[in-house]
Formats: sequence, structure tokens, C-alpha cells
Amino acid sequence: MNAQVESREFSLAGADNSRLANFAGPTEQNLRHVEERLGVEVRRRGHDLQVLGPAAAVTNATAVLARMYELSAQETLSPDRVHLCVQEFGFPRAVTEQATGGSETVVHTQRGGIRGRGPNQRQYLDQIRVHDLTFGIGPAGTGKTYLAVASAVEALHSGSVRRIVLVRPAVEAGERLGFLPGDMAQKVDPYLRPMYDALYEMMGFDRVARNIERQVIEVAPLAFMRGRSLNDSFIILDEAQNTSVEQMKMFLTRLGFGSKAVVTGDITQVDLPRQQRSGLRHAIEVLRGVDGVAFTFFNALDVVRHPLVQRIVQAYERNSDADDARDR
Repeated sequence: MNAQVESREFSLAGADNSRLANFAGPTEQNLRHVEERLGVEVRRRGHDLQVLGPAAAVTNATAVLARMYELSAQETLSPDRVHLCVQEFGFPRAVTEQATGGSETVVHTQRGGIRGRGPNQRQYLDQIRVHDLTFGIGPAGTGKTYLAVASAVEALHSGSVRRIVLVRPAVEAGERLGFLPGDMAQKVDPYLRPMYDALYEMMGFDRVARNIERQVIEVAPLAFMRGRSLNDSFIILDEAQNTSVEQMKMFLTRLGFGSKAVVTGDITQVDLPRQQRSGLRHAIEVLRGVDGVAFTFFNALDVVRHPLVQRIVQAYERNSDADDARDR
């Protein structure tokens, strides 16, 4: 039996032709993107829109279109911007957010406020703020590292921590790069580039460079963490799927007083030798239910990169599910 189709009208009254063209996009591709992502049909005739589909999808699509129309008066609506509008307004908020009147965590950096786009990102930011240890697990492009870095920058600026420590296992993605010239920082920099890029965006290149020189921001290869105790620090372990079980335990036990740690990774992209178990997979099993530890699991719907990335992730997930079914 087919779900009942609901229809809702939406007016673009007052918009001139230029704004209408910006809102709809070339050959109305912005509207087609909303249709594809949210499973609705959007019909436009002049200044009037009609949205058809299941009731919940129509409600979400109308919220997205309203936001797009608001933005169309201020900026050019690129495909990326439309995609982010869908992520932020096109999916229902978590029940916990509704119960608190729709309040959400806003991370403040020098470049402005950063909000979670979609329920999982909002949950992730809430958990980072509340818990001392948070795991962000999911596919590429879901904002795991970016939001963790934003939270670290906010904590540093507010004075709740005295330094940021960036940690990553030095494991190549299926390649063997051989000898890398330079000092330790130069050898490790390529592995930490995603976190550097986020820091530059939020703090500016010069400020990041000064803080690294003063060791307010520290780059630490995972292998060099043993024996340390990190107090008053915000520690981010990125690409944690490439840690061994022993390395993960070693890292998690570095947490000192006044510190907070975020662990990010994608358990579908493990670059360890086949016979070696991922420390991230093991930690999910061991730490579920431990007080003070929080987990956020992202999926393909949370991808905030190019829309094609979302479809690629979904295709790999379907293939993985099919492989698991054949193995069983």
C-alpha cells in the first residue's frame, strides 16, 4: 500500500527574476537536488511552489526551501550551499533536541559560530561538550575531524584547556612511501594535513604557526605518546581505525586531569595488515556503556562534501552488506 501523498504550497512572493533564478538554479537543479535527497516532488510555476510527497518529507523539504529562499537574497546558491541546507534542515531533529525546545550546541571560533548539520552532527557536538571522551565513527566527509577541531579551538579560546594535541597513527593508505626527508614535524605533517587545514580555517595561518611554535598546539605521532600524561589538554586522535588494540589502549590511558579527548575514524577504511585487529573496532566493543564515554555513529546521510561522495559511500555500504550476506 502506497504512503499517502501530501501537498503543500510555498510562495516566493516579492522575488525578482534574478533572485528566482538564483533560488532555483540553472535548469532548476537546486530544486532537483532537494527532490532527490528528500524523496519529494517540487513543482514551480512563477512565484509559486508546490511540494508533494510523504507528510514528513514534505515538512522537511519546505523547511529546506524556506532556508534556500532566505539565502537567495544574500548570496549565490551554489550546489554545495544547497547540499548543506538539505543536511541542516532536511532531516528531523533528535528527540532530545525537541524536548529541550530545539536548542543546539554552537561552537564559537574566531571565524564565527559552527553548528551541526543534521541530528548526528548535533549529537556529536553535544557529546564532545559534555563528555571527557567522545568517539566519532563514520565514513569520510561527515565532519568528524572538522567538528572535533572546532571544539578544540573553542576550548582553547575559552581557557578551559591550555593546549591542543593532534595525534594520528603514521599508517599510509595502502601505500609504502619509504623514507621521508626532514625533521620529525616535517615527516608527520602529511598525515595531519586534514587537521591543519581545519585549524587554518578557524584560526588563521599566522596564529596557528605561532601556537605551534609556542607548543600551545602540539603535533604528536601516536607512537611517541607512550609514557605521557596529558593534563589541561584537548586531544584529538584522527584516523583511529589504523591503531592497533595496544596503541588504542595506550592512547586512552594518556588522558589527564582537566583534559578532553575525541577519537575519530572510519572502520570501513582500515589500512592495517589484514591479520592485525583495529584498535577502534575493539574500543567500540569494550567501552560501550562505560560512564563518561560517548559514541556518535555517522552514516552516508551525514556526508557534507560533494553529493556524489554520499552516493559513493552508500554504494560501498550496499556492497559490504551484500558481501556479509554471502559470507554468512
